[in-house]
Amino acid sequence: MKTNLEEWNVEDPVFWEQKGKKIAYRNLWLSIPALLLSFAVWMMWSIITTKMKEFNFHFGMITPDMSEEMVKEQLAVINNLYYTLPAIAGLAGATLRIPNSFLIALGGGRNVVFTTTVLLLVPAFGVGFALADQNTSYLTFAVLALLSGFGGGNFASSMSNISYFFPKRMQGTSLGLNAGIGNLGVGIMQKMIPFVIGIFLFSAVGSSGEVVEDQPLAGLQNAGWIWIPIVIAAVGAFFGMNNVITGTPKLPTTIQGISKTLFMVGIGIITAAVGSYLLVGLEINMWIVLPVVVILTLLLMKYLSPKDIKQSLNKQFSILNDKHNWIMTIIYTMTFGSFIGFSAAFPKLCQDIFVYTDPANPQYVNPNAPDFLTWVFIGPMLGALVRPAGGWLSDKINSGSRVTTYSTIVTVIATMAVAYFVVQARDSATPEVYWWPFFAGFMVLFVTTGIGNGSTFRSIPYIFSKEKAGPVLGWTSAIAAYGAFIIPQVFGEQIQMGTPEYALYGFGIYYVICLGLNWWYYDRSNSGIEC
Repeated sequence: MKTNLEEWNVEDPVFWEQKGKKIAYRNLWLSIPALLLSFAVWMMWSIITTKMKEFNFHFGMITPDMSEEMVKEQLAVINNLYYTLPAIAGLAGATLRIPNSFLIALGGGRNVVFTTTVLLLVPAFGVGFALADQNTSYLTFAVLALLSGFGGGNFASSMSNISYFFPKRMQGTSLGLNAGIGNLGVGIMQKMIPFVIGIFLFSAVGSSGEVVEDQPLAGLQNAGWIWIPIVIAAVGAFFGMNNVITGTPKLPTTIQGISKTLFMVGIGIITAAVGSYLLVGLEINMWIVLPVVVILTLLLMKYLSPKDIKQSLNKQFSILNDKHNWIMTIIYTMTFGSFIGFSAAFPKLCQDIFVYTDPANPQYVNPNAPDFLTWVFIGPMLGALVRPAGGWLSDKINSGSRVTTYSTIVTVIATMAVAYFVVQARDSATPEVYWWPFFAGFMVLFVTTGIGNGSTFRSIPYIFSKEKAGPVLGWTSAIAAYGAFIIPQVFGEQIQMGTPEYALYGFGIYYVICLGLNWWYYDRSNSGIEC
């Protein structure tokens, strides 16, 4: 099979039916499992941190000579550090989406998907070793959380790549399938990790290789080893996918494509590491860290790239001068940013609100607490499953902006409802009675943000030219992914202050702003843009 396709015109119905359709769907079906595993590795910290608390991972911060009051203070700090790990993963994944936004034009879709999928093995297997030892340092986990950002970055290049394989009339459905089934990786992960931790799978082997029959952490390291199917996905991408000339004007060899991919991904890892150090090491405010990381990433890409990469990047950077790129970035952050941020924070939030319910005693466990790990996976699963429906419905009524409008209205209502039940649970001696309405409100949030994911992505190919649409798809998904950084951080800070509902109030205000932007620029009858 020819790897580089120099003839590609899917807008021609004859070409599509005779040749393009079969190739396009083969690339889509190979892209989806790679993206699903990417999301699973990226978001695995949402479950791992809840288990780390159960297994009393203290990162060496609690010693026997500490007083009871000092232990309580340290436990509060450690609990915030648990939120920091998914936040670091979120920061890295979002930052890596910036270079990934431009990767297809540089390295070719097949080369990029193969390389970025192989990189997932590093954090996945690293977690397998790290969780085998209760004395593993926080720095080790922070580095692994940083590297799990590989999975988050892959979304931008994956979506950009698929956009070149299908005609415009099928963009909503094809992108919705790629993203929606790919997003299922979050829900599958949140169900699989608690399940495999209880199984004698890889847990018989300790971190040093010796057999450990009665290890107290036996099973916990399965959270990393379970993702060995990454190898199969990478092999499938290498032998079954293609590079197409519409996405990569200068089609590279395999070695060239892999080299360019590693270079660009390396820039993202460096700047994400800088941001993580600013956040955790220097304790700089997240709202300062965020723009610093984005600007630093763009500057390094612009000035450190080799000449052939720089020429391509300069052309693609033109989207940063387009007003609608920034508007759609804000709107898409509302949808995908909320979905992925809630996915990262929801399990730990459930644990803090319904399990560890006594602020005066961080070690107190509510005996009537719901078994939240049995249910939390449903939210990301619902959000992922309805995402293709958002794209399909937009195609059906020929208006992605209209679908975005209605989904956003419901999102605002659901956000305020969840905030109400958080307050009721916090002030109650029996918070568990508010579990089901709290859970139902969050499920509505996952559904509406999932639908909005599909509808906003469907709008982009109608707002922008074919040349701009790919980079814009990548860029908007990159910035939106910072929701996986922002939302766990905000919830962690507000939990520590005892006011988690304030986070939801802030999100609600942001959603109202996005509702206005979407209506003014795209959904009102005389906006001038039909999308």
